[in-house]
Amino acid sequence: MSIIPSFFGSRRSNVLNPFSLDIWDPFQDYPLITSSGTSSEFGKETAAFANTHIDWKETPQAHVFKADLPGLKKEEVKVEVEEGKVLQISGERNKEKEEKNNKWHRVEFSSGKFLRRFRLPENANVDEVKAGMENGVLTVTVPKVEMKKPEVKSIHISG
Repeated sequence: MSIIPSFFGSRRSNVLNPFSLDIWDPFQDYPLITSSGTSSEFGKETAAFANTHIDWKETPQAHVFKADLPGLKKEEVKVEVEEGKVLQISGERNKEKEEKNNKWHRVEFSSGKFLRRFRLPENANVDEVKAGMENGVLTVTVPKVEMKKPEVKSIHISG
């Protein structure tokens, strides 16, 4: 029995009750991830794509990409350089197998495929790209090539 009277019906399920424990989610019927943690298959794949965080920094020697990929093995990740100097990082997070005896209370790990692309600048040496993975962090290093400055030739003006 509650010490706070409920004037609007059931205490746990009425949106108008200021003491209700449920929070109304206006997006619960849309096929995206909702604040309550429910999602459709589309939402799960979108979450895996959106949750792949990648930092890109430029040092004097190279462009360095760091991707946060917790729980993935290097065999589950692919790093490629496409024509036109486009770095592509992709992979797949597999869903944990469900057993009939288990009861899930909350699922927040995302699963599905992810793909990120970055157009590399002109000074990127795509023939010397290196990648390594340690503690769930993928590091891709793209060395820079020294760009030759255009030679300027002075022209004598007669007259």
